[in-house]
Amino acid sequence: MVSRFFGRAMFSQSAAYYDAIYHWKNYEREAEALRGLIRQHSRRPVRTLLDVACGTGQHLAFLREHFAVMGLDLDPGLLAVARQRCPEIEFVEADMVDFDLGQHFDAVTCLFSAIGYVKTVPRLRQAVHAMARHLQPGGVLIIEPWFGPDSWHVGTVHAVFVDQPGLKIARMSISGREDRLSCNDFHYLVATVDGVRHFTERHELGLFTQEEYTQAFSASGLDVMFDFDGLTGRGLYIGTRPL
Repeated sequence: MVSRFFGRAMFSQSAAYYDAIYHWKNYEREAEALRGLIRQHSRRPVRTLLDVACGTGQHLAFLREHFAVMGLDLDPGLLAVARQRCPEIEFVEADMVDFDLGQHFDAVTCLFSAIGYVKTVPRLRQAVHAMARHLQPGGVLIIEPWFGPDSWHVGTVHAVFVDQPGLKIARMSISGREDRLSCNDFHYLVATVDGVRHFTERHELGLFTQEEYTQAFSASGLDVMFDFDGLTGRGLYIGTRPL
């Protein structure tokens, strides 16, 4: 039986350690590459940008230098970190599947494979539709996908280690799969001056095909193409709303 928990925070215990765990990620370089792609594919001047599933706001910390930005995420813990980092940016707590901000943007992004958290194809279509309806005519939607069903390998052992003054973390997991979901039971061992604690988080992400992504874009009225290189090697789906 596949367990499906929708509309809940996935980083309920690890949000405070998220940036430390992903210290290796070059958000500045990715934001600069993203700017180039937005300029290349948008059919209108881009002044406003919405980052869906913005996490701790690391991309927006750089994108705010070029656009009027807003962030959206389901996880209140991640948003608390984002608001502390960028207090001048508006961050909204909402689900990417059915959010309605009552405004439109020149560009909408959903990065770092967060789209996988929608889990099912119907919810993928709902999420893409929700993002697309927030686009101005000629605006661009950019989504960084998660792994597809043929590229997810079961039984791979993963480990991430953090060694900072006053903070040591080991996060370990073994990749699993249930039907069309990738499954990771992350085990965290966290040491601070207050002591050592262990906790687990289960992360389930949908394994979607390229056809399922492109159909979701097309069904929302967007012209879509796939950039094979993308920002991190996982590619990017880029959709433009007709003028």
